[in-house]
Amino acid sequence: MTISILAIIFLLTNAVYAQSNKILFVMSAADTIELNNGEKLRQTGVFLNEFYLACKSMIDAGYTVDFATPNGIVATIDEESIDDKYWKKNLELKDEALTFIKTNDLFNHPKTLEEAIDAKSDYIGLIIPGGQGLMVDLMADKNTPILLKYFAKENKPVGLICHAPSLILTIPKDENPYVGFKVNSVSSFEEFVIERFIMKGKPENRKIAKKLKKLGLKYRSGLPKSDFAIRDRNLVTSQNPFSGRSFNKLFLEALTDYLSKE
Repeated sequence: MTISILAIIFLLTNAVYAQSNKILFVMSAADTIELNNGEKLRQTGVFLNEFYLACKSMIDAGYTVDFATPNGIVATIDEESIDDKYWKKNLELKDEALTFIKTNDLFNHPKTLEEAIDAKSDYIGLIIPGGQGLMVDLMADKNTPILLKYFAKENKPVGLICHAPSLILTIPKDENPYVGFKVNSVSSFEEFVIERFIMKGKPENRKIAKKLKKLGLKYRSGLPKSDFAIRDRNLVTSQNPFSGRSFNKLFLEALTDYLSKE
């Protein structure tokens, strides 16, 4: 009897531990973006290293991860992000990342955003990787501000990478918990380079830094292509595909701080 009771306690403890250490990755499911007022279409999606380096960092630190997308559609990877130039010192991880997105069951069977909201208390942190895809679907999804406001209210860490800080703009100023926070995102110069030389066209949603400042956030940026991220309380934001190390360090610190107060 004693052994059975101990076994039950062990199982319950493990279940609670797993639940209290789960990170939600919200991903774009968009695969096409309109440029130049719809005159041009371009393949888009989630930037692979912005997603995978954060995901691997969380798993390696002992956290479990879960995925959610609009309508539960498997996230599309931006083909641009597979280029070696975005991996720098992490080139050996590119094949690992490509294998992950092909074989990981949770990645390939994501929750809907509504399901993620229903299970929101299961998660201690939220990460939204960058890529132009989120400017198409997450920017227009009514569930995006619901998730962001919930994690802010509970002081749970929120990580927004590259283009993802633009999602703060989905919350009206009079109810926006991040007004006054220090924030980073893809810089104006980097946006210009992306539009002029990579996409060769302008998307509808752009000028992220300018809009964040206008909303009342304290925007800061590093040099183009620098490894730059900012943490202000529970919010961690980073600038580009090369900012993974700084982002992961700050986000893991935010998780540790959050758990220490629980």
